[in-house]
Amino acid sequence: MARKLNIILFAALAAVAMLQSSAVATTFFVGDSTNWVIPSSPNFYSNWAANKTFKIGDILVFNFVSTQHNVAEVTKANYDACNGASPISIQTSSPVNITLQKAGEHYYICTVGSHCSAGQKLDINVTGASSPAPQPSSPSPSSSPSPVPARAPAPAPKTSSPSPVPAPALAPEPSSTPSPSTASPPPSGTPTSPSPSTASPPPSGTPASPSPGDSTTSSPPPPPNNSGANSLGVAGLSATFLSLMALAL
Repeated sequence: MARKLNIILFAALAAVAMLQSSAVATTFFVGDSTNWVIPSSPNFYSNWAANKTFKIGDILVFNFVSTQHNVAEVTKANYDACNGASPISIQTSSPVNITLQKAGEHYYICTVGSHCSAGQKLDINVTGASSPAPQPSSPSPSSSPSPVPARAPAPAPKTSSPSPVPAPALAPEPSSTPSPSTASPPPSGTPTSPSPSTASPPPSGTPASPSPGDSTTSSPPPPPNNSGANSLGVAGLSATFLSLMALAL
């Protein structure tokens, strides 16, 4: 089955190439409706070819009466001299179809009598090929298409979990322990009743916490006035002294 398809495809390509080749090539009828005859003007065929472009693959068609004219391709020297003694090629049967196969100057004359000298001659310049048809390439044997490997799905982008925000640390509360106030000792030399070692706390149940900015300790209260106690001590000593004196007597 595959071989039959290849043969059909090759035949189709060949047919297309032939159609393109025939469509691209241009066919020129020399002299148009005047055909290939002795012209009324010596420059008739030169003027006819002046506005045309001839390319490789184009075709020249010479229509004439076979018993009266012919078509000979000659060199430039023989063209200028109208010498048909040694032509490159000569054809006598009408119509003559000449396919242009080489680029460059091509010269054609009629070798009958003085027809060439009367102007029955043609000089054309052939240029490159007129867009050559693509050559059909032999198709490669049909083969089953190779399976396309399936693409692995792209990994989903990783979403980063938000980092936990640390809770703000609580500032430590300032210590509310009151500093003990010490009483200054009484002056030496006189016996006095002992004063309390520490000042009594304030009447409120909870000691007032000092403000954080207060860094100095409050000064202790002044000692109690001991003048009354001193008087009592002196009187006691006097009474004791008097009692001892009375007993001695």
